[in-house]
Amino acid sequence: MHAATPLISTIAGGLVLAFLLGILAHRLRISPLVGYLAAGVLVGPFTPGFVADASLASELAELGVILLMFGVGLHFSLKDLMAVKSIAIPGAIAQIAVATLLGMGLSAMLGWSLASGLVFGLCLSTASTVVLLRALEERQLIDSQRGQIAIGWLIVEDLAMVLTLVLLPAFGDMIGAEHADTSKLLADLAWTIGKVIAFITLMIVVGRRLVPWVLAKSASTGSRELFTLAVLAMALGIAFGAVKLFDVSFALGAFFAGVVLNESELSQRAAHDTLPLRDAFAVLFFVSVGMLFDPMILLNDPISVLITLAIIVFGKSAAAFALVRLFGHSKRTALTISASLAQIGEFAFILAGLGIVLGLLSEEGRSLVLAGAILSIMINPLLFTLLERYLAKHETIEEQIVEEAIEEEKQIPVDMCNHALLVGYGRVGSLIGAKLHQAGIPVVVIENSRTRVDALREQGIKAVLGNATKPEIMDIARLDCARWLLLTIPNGYEAGEIVAAAREKRADLEIIARAHYDDEVSYITEHGANEVVMGEREIANSMITLLKLDEIPPAPQACPI
Repeated sequence: MHAATPLISTIAGGLVLAFLLGILAHRLRISPLVGYLAAGVLVGPFTPGFVADASLASELAELGVILLMFGVGLHFSLKDLMAVKSIAIPGAIAQIAVATLLGMGLSAMLGWSLASGLVFGLCLSTASTVVLLRALEERQLIDSQRGQIAIGWLIVEDLAMVLTLVLLPAFGDMIGAEHADTSKLLADLAWTIGKVIAFITLMIVVGRRLVPWVLAKSASTGSRELFTLAVLAMALGIAFGAVKLFDVSFALGAFFAGVVLNESELSQRAAHDTLPLRDAFAVLFFVSVGMLFDPMILLNDPISVLITLAIIVFGKSAAAFALVRLFGHSKRTALTISASLAQIGEFAFILAGLGIVLGLLSEEGRSLVLAGAILSIMINPLLFTLLERYLAKHETIEEQIVEEAIEEEKQIPVDMCNHALLVGYGRVGSLIGAKLHQAGIPVVVIENSRTRVDALREQGIKAVLGNATKPEIMDIARLDCARWLLLTIPNGYEAGEIVAAAREKRADLEIIARAHYDDEVSYITEHGANEVVMGEREIANSMITLLKLDEIPPAPQACPI
């Protein structure tokens, strides 16, 4: 490969290997994340063959974190964040303290200094943004109560790490000085907190008005390219400005950019348009983590590696489980939070690097942090799989219904019959809903977005929060006495499963669904839909209808050309 093209070679090498090993991992029925991490090890400096540019890979991975946190912000309103503050703030702080103390205990066993132990323990205390969000997204938990608590917990951890990164240099100076300068440490702490508060205030006061306005103006041009560019420019620009002006992390800057953009009606379109880039750069994040891993540490110091991994996977999980249960939440919620946090990631790498620069952490310490991160990220999907099997085996049907009723805000069946049951309230669903209301037809909407459900309820529209594939959600929406079932969700195969379940309960129900492709039309029809509308086909039919071919007079006999 040409030495003059490190960016292209890094992206190409990383993505190609990640794809191949991701496919292999999928065939072996393990998480593709393991394949992405293995790809990083293969292109890293500790294995023979091609070596990617580590500095470029880490920056590309940072882009993935920015886009991912921006997407989360689009679905996580300020009201949601405040709703979980009572558990997220004390829980995250207590869990950081427990993990730090456990890390300091291991460092004491290894004969390290107190300062090294403190930095090492802090590295083990914070979960990876990318890993946690990917796990929640794969299991459709982002909009659930469990997902909201986990994300709120993560945000508090990130804020704590921002403070740590700012205060660590001052702490290093204190260690090197004969007399500790407590006043300087307190001044640095106050200054950091002040900058974070200033950034959040600016985003709430100014950003809530400016960002949606800019997005609306770009959408009014009618250019998809300009709209997508506006979304990316705001996500990256605000994240970069947060770092440069307020010393807030890229991740937090992007998150709050998404939060303020959530005020716009175009937020769902923005999330959809950035999804491909977000996924691609998230893969590069895992590749960059794999590049940092030296497999030889597994042979040179296996006992320390295993203890480090145990602190991350079991120590942190046990602390999180106990704290969530202490706050009165269910066992299912506590186990989900525990599994979500049983890994470490990007902040651990940054903190370990800063610790080495300041002379507070040894190379051995960083190697243990990296080994713990790699192994915990690999194990995390397995923990979720074991959790799902445990819940399926030990929870009765009644317990599952109770749990999900709590998670769905203890919803009760709607007091309505002979209504149109509308699944999905995006661009298509909202247009159908508006027409039905104009016609005086009662409507019940099923949506898995808490933000949309809240907005619909504020408008007086009956809305049920949850996934339409769940029988209990259909019961709440009164499928038993609905007049029509209208599915506007974009996933044709998920729509087919909903149709099949609905048809089992109501053989007489008229079901109309949406599809994008011919195979989706066949799939949904085979599962029991009366009619399936394919967008592209209807566009073609409408254009032909507008031509009024039956009314066109015969072509003239002679052509003037």
